[in-house]
Amino acid sequence: MALNRADFHAIVERHGPALYRLAYRLLGDAHDAEEVVQEALRSAWSSRGRFDTQRSERAWLASILRRRAVDRWRSVGRTLPTVSGDHVLDTPVEGEDPLALDYTDEMQAALARLPEEMREALLLVVVGELTHQEAADTLGAPLGTVLSRVSRGRIRLRESLLAVRAAREPQPT
Repeated sequence: MALNRADFHAIVERHGPALYRLAYRLLGDAHDAEEVVQEALRSAWSSRGRFDTQRSERAWLASILRRRAVDRWRSVGRTLPTVSGDHVLDTPVEGEDPLALDYTDEMQAALARLPEEMREALLLVVVGELTHQEAADTLGAPLGTVLSRVSRGRIRLRESLLAVRAAREPQPT
């Protein structure tokens, strides 16, 4: 059954802010994020007849948004930089959530240093507010892989931000 205009508008109202946050984190630019969200919502409206009511609205919209973001990256020949190596940390994150820093350049740079797969999983779960299973379905990855990527991503992001802060603080003489 296709969503009617009022139902679709309600979905946009409920999930629009999370979609924008996700787009901004994926693309690193406010203007690009706004455009990609609009493209994703146009796409969702066009395909509303295929919406599976058993699926999460946010997961459906995040899947569409992710495809539009990838299309944007490809169209401009841009990829986000990643950190080389397979440095893995398996300790829990303690302290404040590093993603609570909103839209700072420092945060965006730290996100850009994460490997793409880790960054996407982390953003879908934390910023896009999908469940781990919804993120796994969106990415076509096993649930355990997404759980691991999100956990390691939080740790690396926190460490990166703490290192930047420590470098800025005056050193004792």
